Amino acid sequence: MRRTSVGVLVVLAVVAALVGWVVVGALESRGTFLPRVPWVVDVAIVLLAGAVFWAGWGVRAYQKGDRPRLDGIRAARTFVLGKAAAVTGSVLVGWYLGQVLPALGDLDVEARREKAIAAGVAALAALVLAVAGHVVERFCELPPTDGDERGGGGARMSA
Repeated sequence: MRRTSVGVLVVLAVVAALVGWVVVGALESRGTFLPRVPWVVDVAIVLLAGAVFWAGWGVRAYQKGDRPRLDGIRAARTFVLGKAAAVTGSVLVGWYLGQVLPALGDLDVEARREKAIAAGVAALAALVLAVAGHVVERFCELPPTDGDERGGGGARMSA
């Protein structure tokens, strides 16, 4: 399995932002407004990012020699968790930015400004999740072997 490239994560975020912008704009044109993003969403996303990073830290410690043993299945699951966090965080960044974009023209209205700020903070929290997932994917990267014809950092997970 290969690490998720930053380009793919950016494309996912941009596509999700465009879809979110269209959906939120269509809903608002019909008089339906999404509620403000609650602060508990931000806390939950950041805690999830911390948990993903903590799981990846164990794999990193093993690869650096600070941990004597590591189950290969745990390392593979941690890699998949990191990949899922990176992709989910990227899509959530786009979704929350999609909620900010329609409100940009009405920032002088306090309710719209508060809604845009709340969605912007949620987008930042989702960015933390995406970065944590991408870093954990890197933690789970195996070093190149002598027979590795690519010659670069082993981008495959084969624990």
